[in-house]
Amino acid sequence: MAVLKQVEKWKAKKWYNIFAPKLFGETVISEIPGSDDKGMIGRMIKVNMSWITHKPEHSFITVGMKINSINGEAAHTDLKYLEQTYSYIHSLVRRRQSAIYTVDSLKDKTGKAFVLKLLIMTVNKVATPKKTAIRRVIADFLKEYTAAHDIDEIVNGLISNALQREAASKIFNIAEINKLELKKIEL
Repeated sequence: MAVLKQVEKWKAKKWYNIFAPKLFGETVISEIPGSDDKGMIGRMIKVNMSWITHKPEHSFITVGMKINSINGEAAHTDLKYLEQTYSYIHSLVRRRQSAIYTVDSLKDKTGKAFVLKLLIMTVNKVATPKKTAIRRVIADFLKEYTAAHDIDEIVNGLISNALQREAASKIFNIAEINKLELKKIEL
């Protein structure tokens, strides 16, 4: 009898198509079951970025989206975070190099607040004063960059590595940089 109730609950569920945020072209990325529309709103969806962009170089980025509206069987989402996988971040850290982590609370040109976390790998070990100088230069650059762009442009710049290249050029005279990567952006 208990098994029948569980089967009936499952059959009563409806399948919803999950659409990516406008930033990624509002394409269907997956399908999930749900009991009702109210229960679907606010649900977090985690997918691999390569499922959205169809590019293998984005396979180390995880996208967190939150369902904000339901229209029939279509569930529309908002971007909540982009994050590099732990295994990728862990593979970057090497002996005899310095890993510099930055965490900056920023605002875009429309005033929307977000947190940007970066990882900077140097070619050789650097002293603490140089690490502090790198963090300060990156913080100043990010404040200036984000004040001139909206959140969609910032996320596109992070995905295409344009923002990382520009930031790396600002700190090249302090220490030689091996890699500058996005760790996480929280919206």
